[in-house]
Amino acid sequence: MKTIQINAVKRNEYGKKAAKAVRREGLIPAVLYGGGETVSFSVDPKSVKPLIYTPNSYIVELTIDGKVEKAVLRDTQFHPVREEILHMDFLRVQEGKPVAIAIPVRLTGNAEGVKIGGKLVLSARKLVVSALVDKLPDEIVVDVTPLGVGKTIFVGDLKFEDLKFVTPATTAVCAVRVTRASRGAENAGR
Repeated sequence: MKTIQINAVKRNEYGKKAAKAVRREGLIPAVLYGGGETVSFSVDPKSVKPLIYTPNSYIVELTIDGKVEKAVLRDTQFHPVREEILHMDFLRVQEGKPVAIAIPVRLTGNAEGVKIGGKLVLSARKLVVSALVDKLPDEIVVDVTPLGVGKTIFVGDLKFEDLKFVTPATTAVCAVRVTRASRGAENAGR
């Protein structure tokens, strides 16, 4: 899995008043928790842009006052009107412990149902998986070649080594929908 480096400055003041002061300076208040002490810090909005505005998932290497911590982005709070980040939560990654993270889905192949006029629909852009950090893939590749008209691939149908799906098994990943063209091709075949 790809990593991204972010430099941060440790904060000593906590609470609403301190967070507002950090935002006034043009920084984002953030917190790192899990597996040790909770660390409050602030980050530059420019440094977190590649982490927020992307479909990819990353392991974050936070450098807080010279100390490097591995983490995953757990939550981001935005202002309800302005597209401004108000707060970020990071979860510390521990060696030997699995981490749950949302990973993007990529479809490959040419579905049988699409060849006769069906429409391929991606229902789940990301799936939440749990695995050790070194076993996490950059994306989940799903082969749609055998998918016929009206057929669906569910999370329960996917099998990946060293990955456990947190997303429910009944969640649809992708499907080939019936269209007028596919109905016409089906009736002509009879």
